[in-house]
Amino acid sequence: MAACPPGPERDALREQAIRAYLPVARRISRRYGCPAENREDLYQVACLGLVKAVDRYDPRLGHAFLSYAVPTIDGEVKRHLRDHTWDVHVPRRIQERHRRVRLAQEEMRRSGDARGGSVSDLKDLTGLDEEGVRLALQADRARNPVSMDEQRGPEGNISLAATLGAEDPGLQKVTDVVALASVLPKLPERERAVLKLYYFNSLTQRQVADAVGISQMHVSRLLHRSCAFLRRSLMAG
Repeated sequence: MAACPPGPERDALREQAIRAYLPVARRISRRYGCPAENREDLYQVACLGLVKAVDRYDPRLGHAFLSYAVPTIDGEVKRHLRDHTWDVHVPRRIQERHRRVRLAQEEMRRSGDARGGSVSDLKDLTGLDEEGVRLALQADRARNPVSMDEQRGPEGNISLAATLGAEDPGLQKVTDVVALASVLPKLPERERAVLKLYYFNSLTQRQVADAVGISQMHVSRLLHRSCAFLRRSLMAG
């Protein structure tokens, strides 16, 4: 192929070479544990790496084709896994641990353990410590997130989306509460006491008047005056 000029003969040799090494691409793609529905996608990525290897291989360098093709295909698969299969960014060192754990799980399943092995089993197979194994297992959630439609609950009839809380409407008031706290000390002590009893303790104006020792009419005037002051202070700020 390298000796042929561009043309039909070279194209035919190129296709023959690619077809001949497709089993190598399949074998490399299977090294990486991934959900069954993604395995064909990973094989296609490996095939792309094989095509690049065939096109870039230079026999004049004296290396066997496989010694060049295998790391080329493997690198293509690793880049795909690193850049395109994580819904949440995970550091590369964690991705590498995750790959080792997934391969160990596949080995355990082939040995008859449907769960993929315990943390202790995976620790022995990967050479990682228990914390590293657990971290890799947690990272798997970033690669294969749970569907919002997944059914949960004792009877499996409640979707995950239905269990999530809504945005707290009180969040919209946080800024106002913080701003209010900065201007309240500017009120005289009696006005602050009247506001506290009326708004925070939920007393009636008559009860506030009895507690403070003033008339109900005076309480009403103090509430009106204090609220007007606070409103002006907040608007000015």
